[in-house]
Amino acid sequence: MLENKVVVVSGAGPGLGRAVALRSAQSGADVVLAARTESRLAEIAAEVERTGRRALVVPTDITDDASAAALVKAATDTFGRVDALVNNAFAVPPMVELGEVDFAAVRAGFETDVFAALRLTRLFTPALAESQGSVVMVNSAVLHHSRRPFGAYKMSKTALLSLAQSLATELGPQGIRVNTVAPNYIWADALREGFGHWAAQRGVTVQDIYDEIAAGLDLGRLPEPDEVADTVLFLVSPLARAVTGHCLDVNAGEYHH
Repeated sequence: MLENKVVVVSGAGPGLGRAVALRSAQSGADVVLAARTESRLAEIAAEVERTGRRALVVPTDITDDASAAALVKAATDTFGRVDALVNNAFAVPPMVELGEVDFAAVRAGFETDVFAALRLTRLFTPALAESQGSVVMVNSAVLHHSRRPFGAYKMSKTALLSLAQSLATELGPQGIRVNTVAPNYIWADALREGFGHWAAQRGVTVQDIYDEIAAGLDLGRLPEPDEVADTVLFLVSPLARAVTGHCLDVNAGEYHH
């Protein structure tokens, strides 16, 4: 679907970032990998290159103007084009109720989840306009609930959704599409570790935690990174050429009830 396209993935770490990079390469794209940890990027780049596509590693602090601008320059200088930007980076939210949360922690979440996504989208806009490309914001199922203590996280992710919708309107005349995916729990190593902590606290097994959550999903299982990545690929591909301003849930069937 993405033959000879160039896809930029911010927050290209293990889990979904890696899956988006690899699935893009398997679909024919060259990939630009951006995150703070260069060693992690190098591992993903090696996997991308084993598919026969090229990978560019650009250690980047997306909350910094100069670092973000350097990413754009590196991508366009190396490949001469950019067809898709996937804003996948996010800050670990302060899991504290809003009546007690530290404002600095909330601001830090907005810096990564919202302002950095806007920064990268603005910087890549000229290249995306030239290629008639697209942007995908990786959001969260937190949009659909108000459970404790997810309030600060919901604040930033709701702002990210509003950002994506407004950018779709503003950038549409330039031929740029902007869409959102909203996964729930993604069954990958980080979640397994998190479930392990919960299981230890409750005196149950990781499988017990998994089964409890999966029981509320239509498919009876949690989505895996490749499944969410394939939805991202759909949105940046020509198959979604008339889709913009949309938020697509990827949650194995949860919040439509």
